[in-house]
Amino acid sequence: METVREYFKNDKLAEHLGMEIAEVSPGHAVIRMPIQECHMNSLRMVHGGAIFSIADFAFAVASNSHGTAAVAINANILFMKAARGGVLTATARELSCNPKIATYSIDVTDDSGTLIAVFQGMVYRKKDPITTPAP
Repeated sequence: METVREYFKNDKLAEHLGMEIAEVSPGHAVIRMPIQECHMNSLRMVHGGAIFSIADFAFAVASNSHGTAAVAINANILFMKAARGGVLTATARELSCNPKIATYSIDVTDDSGTLIAVFQGMVYRKKDPITTPAP
């Protein structure tokens, strides 16, 4: 799993938004993102794009955790409740993994464990291995 962690150090959006990989194992990922001022919308709630982004990053980490490149072909999100601060956690789990297609469900929760959003995604699994970025 160290290769997966190294590979995603090159994800500049995740880095910019302050996301960190808390856990990764085959088909599974947990991502944490402390809420910052840049994550807020005009209503002083966490922007839907920030919530989508943490879910999408968990999706990417989980789907690439098998060591081969996986690219999204579909994604959708349901927003359940507004988030206003603290730390968001996105937990991805693999629902199905076949040679070419895999599906994932990602729950985004707040500090108290309240469900903020549910994201579902599907990837196309390429044959290319993921590799760590060059120094």
